[in-house]
Amino acid sequence: MDKLFDIINIPFSYILRFIADMSGGNFAIAVFVFTLLINLAFIPLTIKSQKSSVQQMRIKPKLDALKEKCGDDKQKYSMEMQELYQKEGISMGGGCLPMIFRMVVMLSIYWLIMSPVTYLSGVEKAKVTNVNTVVSESLNSIKKKDEDKYNALTKKLDWSANNANNQLGIIKIIRDDDKLELLKDSIPAKEYKKIDKDLQYMIKKDKEADIDFTLFGIDLTATPKFSIDIFNAFNRTWIMPLLAFAAQILSSMLSMMLQKKQNPDAPNMMGMMLTMPLISLFIGFGFPCGVTFYWACSSLIGGVIQVLVQQFYGPQKLLANERAKELVKQCEFETTQIKKFGEIED
Repeated sequence: MDKLFDIINIPFSYILRFIADMSGGNFAIAVFVFTLLINLAFIPLTIKSQKSSVQQMRIKPKLDALKEKCGDDKQKYSMEMQELYQKEGISMGGGCLPMIFRMVVMLSIYWLIMSPVTYLSGVEKAKVTNVNTVVSESLNSIKKKDEDKYNALTKKLDWSANNANNQLGIIKIIRDDDKLELLKDSIPAKEYKKIDKDLQYMIKKDKEADIDFTLFGIDLTATPKFSIDIFNAFNRTWIMPLLAFAAQILSSMLSMMLQKKQNPDAPNMMGMMLTMPLISLFIGFGFPCGVTFYWACSSLIGGVIQVLVQQFYGPQKLLANERAKELVKQCEFETTQIKKFGEIED
């Protein structure tokens, strides 16, 4: 699975690094520009998906006729439906392709943000695994003896001992001399010696990469923690899940307005419009701010592009074009028949 992700993540990390370098090492700008480029690249797939949906609308009367003809014989209906799709030149999975690609990109962005030491600083995975294993095992040994000390240490180090890919904890340690010194003092000298060279190498590579993971003072590698005591517990990291929520609400409203414009009789999707943003808000408090920032950028950029695509490739326009083509073919056929009929009479 790691190798499969590397095939996608390594090229994406080079692009993200290049954009970050062009923007003075600003990770947030790099994510925004990267998201914009990805969405622009997806426009042909979005149009293809739109055309696939229109084709489905166009042949719906034929599908209804097939369903009536086949009755309860589902196997016969499935076979005849496949034949109809082949005859009409329609791909049954055409509308799913953009969704699959978007999911792949979202997972890639997630891993790029969760693995900055590997993908953005360019440190070998073996070194990262060594540091993560030694630190986690050392801290777990402390936990067995003194759980209070363990809790205090993991909090100060921003470390999750149960995380198999704790690169966000590692990057905080190598960027903070106090955390690095605390780690050195807290674990056995024999264990620290195993990771000392790797940590120094990571510090060097991180300085060379020079990536700024902050946006208006918000650490994009930090994960916001929700508390019911919102007035006292509120901190700036909460802004990112709230931003993702607001961006998805806006995108959903634009989508619903377009749908109503194209089909005034379409059912009210207000419940669905609120459900997905609320889910994003909820799970946004369990992901690094960089991930929720990407969601916000993707929703806003995707919503604007969807509006623009609808202006030129809206279902009604595409359906009208398809019907016009059918009428032209019908006219050509009838003209040919009339000519043949005239030749026979002569």
